[in-house]
Formats: sequence, C-alpha cells, structure tokens
Amino acid sequence: MTSVLYDAPGPRAKRRNLLLSVLFSVLVALLLWWIWTAMDDKGQLKWDLWEPFTTADAWNTYLLPGLWGTLKAAGLSMVIALPLGAVLGIARLSDHRWVRVPVGAVVEFFRSIPVLLLMLFANELYAQSANVASEDRPFYAVVTGLVLYNSSVLAEVVRAGILALPKGQTEAAYAIGLRKGQTMSSILLPQSVTVMLPAIVSQLVVIVKDTALGGVMISYQELLAARSTLAANYANVIPSFIVVAVIFIVVNFTITSFASWLEGRLRRGKKSTGAVLSANDATIAGTAATGAGGGGGME
Repeated sequence: MTSVLYDAPGPRAKRRNLLLSVLFSVLVALLLWWIWTAMDDKGQLKWDLWEPFTTADAWNTYLLPGLWGTLKAAGLSMVIALPLGAVLGIARLSDHRWVRVPVGAVVEFFRSIPVLLLMLFANELYAQSANVASEDRPFYAVVTGLVLYNSSVLAEVVRAGILALPKGQTEAAYAIGLRKGQTMSSILLPQSVTVMLPAIVSQLVVIVKDTALGGVMISYQELLAARSTLAANYANVIPSFIVVAVIFIVVNFTITSFASWLEGRLRRGKKSTGAVLSANDATIAGTAATGAGGGGGME
C-alpha cells in the first residue's frame, strides 16, 4: 500500500527489514537466555523461591493489600489531578493577565519540583501543622504530592492540546456569536480531547508508578512496600521483584488498552452520523435549491 506519508518497500527494503527483524529476534533470544542462565547459576529459579506466589497467604497478606494501596492512591490522585489540570491549563490561556500570570507561576513551580520532594514536604506538613492521624499521613502525603505535580503537567498538556487546534475553529465560533467560555467548552475542549489523550494516558501511567516512591520513602503501604515485607519473610528478593514488575505491567497495560479503546471510540464518534438521502430525495433537494421544476412557473 502506498500513501502520501508511506511508500511501499521494494525488494531490497523488504530483504533489509527481514534481516533486521531476524537479527533483533536473535539478540532478544540471546538476552533472555543469558538472563535465564544467570538466574539459574545464582539459584534464583529454585521452586522454593517461587512457591509462595502459588499460595493464598502471599497474595492475601502482602500483594493484594499492597496493590489496593497503589490503586487507591493512584485513583484518587487521577480523579483530583485531571479536572484540576484542565482548569489550570484553561486558566493559562485566559485573556486576563491577573489570571494567566499567577496560574502560570504555580504550574511552573510545581512542575519543576520532583514529586518525591513534594511527598516528603507534604508528609512533614501534615505531621507538623495538620490534625491527621499518623497511620493516614503517608496516604495523604502521597496523594498530595501526586496531585500537585501531575496536575501541573496535565495543565501543560491541556494548554498544548488546545493551542494545537487550527485558529479557524475559534474564529468560526466567534463569527457565529459564541463567547469565549462557550467556545472553549463546546468547540475547543471536545476536539482537543483526542489530541491530548495519549499524553494524558502516559501521565496516568506515571501516577501509578510514582506511588512506589511513597512506599520507599514515607512508609506508605503500596505494592512495592508490600513486596519488601514479603521478600523479608520468604527470602525471595529477585522473584518478588519480578512478580511485582509483572503486576505493574498488567495494571498499566490495562490503562493504556482502555485509553486506546476510548480514543478509537471518540474518533469514530466524530465521523458524520447524518441521515443518508435516497436518490429521489437528493433530486428533490437539488431541484428546490436551483428553483427549477414545474408547477411553480408563470403561465
């Protein structure tokens, strides 16, 4: 198939692509074989190290509660950060300088600070100045850090997505009498969603992974922290890392798969859904438009 952006490869290009594919497959197979032999030499493939993951005790006591902690913090952070980021991104496009400049300063400030530092600061703030129970403090600190950082990043995503639309969209909206707020909510934001969706999904995956920082630094009971306790009890450090990595991959793959489905649905929804005219209807419509036809002429 040949298109404007893609030319079908010729015989030499096909041979080169086939050779590169075979070479890459061989290299991947060699890497996997090396990892397997290295783990076998170190005794990391013994069944005694992997057997705990086939029991309900390891999952019910460590992994599933840790996974719930990860999903709870990430889910609440997403629910808060997404609308907050949208509001901040739209505010950065305001015509009013007194709105645009302070919001821009806030976004740039929190976007420049590492999320781990925000978590540590929030944890100390809650410990010193807020009436938060010590057992709930790590959860509040993790969510606060994730919301402050990711809402600032999402604000830039929203702003870039809106600015990526053709200016004719805004000009056409103003031409038919829509105000700026109506233009933003009815025309610009709905169209920019599909443009922003890949970047938004990437940031949601980052939120899920960054919950692990809270487990390492402020003792929040998420998946990685649960893995540490599990490995201490079963003495299976490497296998526990592998299992937790697979769980993270499954969770993030689920998020990206849902986002891909949603993006496709949104793109299909933008296609024309008007009624199809029959040949007779089209003829009548054409006749009415041109003023032709009998019965209406002067005798």
